[in-house]
Amino acid sequence: METITKPFENSDQMQWYATILDTIGETPLVRLNSICRDLPCTLLAKVEFFNPGGSVKDRIGPTIIEDAERSGKLKPGGTIVEATSGNTGVGLAMAAAIKGYRCIFVMPDKMSQEKILLLRAFGARVVVTPTAVSPEDPRSYYSVSQKLVEETPNAILANQYHNPINPQSHYETTGPEIWRQTAGQITHFVAGMGTGGTITGTGHYLKEQNPHVKIVGVDPIGSILYDLHRGREGEADGYKVEGIGEDFLPGTTDLSVVDEIVQVTDRESFMMTRRLVREEGIFCGGSSGSAVIGAVKYARDHHLGPDDVVVVILPDSGSRYLSKVFDDDWLRENGFLERSWVDYRASDVQAAKPDGRIITARPTELVNEVVHKLKEFNVSQLPVVGENGRLLGIVTEIDLLNYMLLSDHAYQPNETIESMIDPNVSVVQPNTPLETLMSIFSDHSAVVITTGDEVQGILTKIDILDFLSSQVN
Repeated sequence: METITKPFENSDQMQWYATILDTIGETPLVRLNSICRDLPCTLLAKVEFFNPGGSVKDRIGPTIIEDAERSGKLKPGGTIVEATSGNTGVGLAMAAAIKGYRCIFVMPDKMSQEKILLLRAFGARVVVTPTAVSPEDPRSYYSVSQKLVEETPNAILANQYHNPINPQSHYETTGPEIWRQTAGQITHFVAGMGTGGTITGTGHYLKEQNPHVKIVGVDPIGSILYDLHRGREGEADGYKVEGIGEDFLPGTTDLSVVDEIVQVTDRESFMMTRRLVREEGIFCGGSSGSAVIGAVKYARDHHLGPDDVVVVILPDSGSRYLSKVFDDDWLRENGFLERSWVDYRASDVQAAKPDGRIITARPTELVNEVVHKLKEFNVSQLPVVGENGRLLGIVTEIDLLNYMLLSDHAYQPNETIESMIDPNVSVVQPNTPLETLMSIFSDHSAVVITTGDEVQGILTKIDILDFLSSQVN
């Protein structure tokens, strides 16, 4: 890029890049707010769809080609062959378009049509193979790609699954960016695992800077990486999320750098992806949902606190999954979305409650008064609001019981509930879809509906059950 010494708007020099490849990297960190409001830690998303090809794989495409050129394996007019879920293909195709190489990409048939069309837009040939076959099967996308290299003159296999340039690219770019962007305050790095290049390269760099940084992988159920990390043989099974998970251990994956792997389901991944779009405004793909729900699970299970800074990789954009993750019909056909979930919102469930009154407590109320409210209105928890009506947290019958029976001092009748308020309450907006509520209730017993900071209602699992049963009748 042309170097300038003063802000662009005041500069008499032009500002431009030599090629599109020079715009790769330096993707932003964006704080997640709504989906992790109940977590005291800081959760930052590294939004990789800001790369020009729309994914984290832009980082490895050009460097793999440059390495093949330096070694003499790739000669002018040559062909680049790769087994890919789509994103690596785009990274390679961008560089190939500039350098004048042909591309042939082999993809499993579970990948979205958008990815196939995108690769063809770059002039690549796309070969589609069956998903549900072993890597050794001659029909697998690994085997077919090898066969194409053998049959095509002057061709190389980019070989992202075993090419050390893959993790090296992340060691040289992704890791240093995150370290610099967090001013060295990162405590946890979370990434989905496919080839393992991102987590391996980034993880090694971060641990060199601070060996206490925890490296957390996310693996879909059906992949074997979780089992391999635990030292046992895994058995691969089908799963729908794209771009992560494997039925073998790639050579680019160094499990020794990974401190823990969190397993996630397809449904958890897809529901979180849709939440990220609707609540955070981040239009990302299915594996981004996997990474974020994995990060949230880890943060809850390990009780991360205010001093913890978690960075999670969002690999690509939602534009490549419009026919899948963001298609209600596709989700229903695959059992991830009930028909009735699509049409209802949190406000509908609140409005359907027999007693629509919104009962709250104030921090200055006595314990006895709050207990009386719980009994009078037959509820097990109450939102707690300040004098200005602003939500402060929630108090539950369990919190009160534990305080009265298990605290290290004798309960006094004049005590208020101020010390018993739990500020880590899950908050949703009135227009939050029912599908989002269902995903939240996998970890919470209640959610509070707010507009701004003003309480509009509170929902529990039994409220959802009552609402759904009423729709059936």
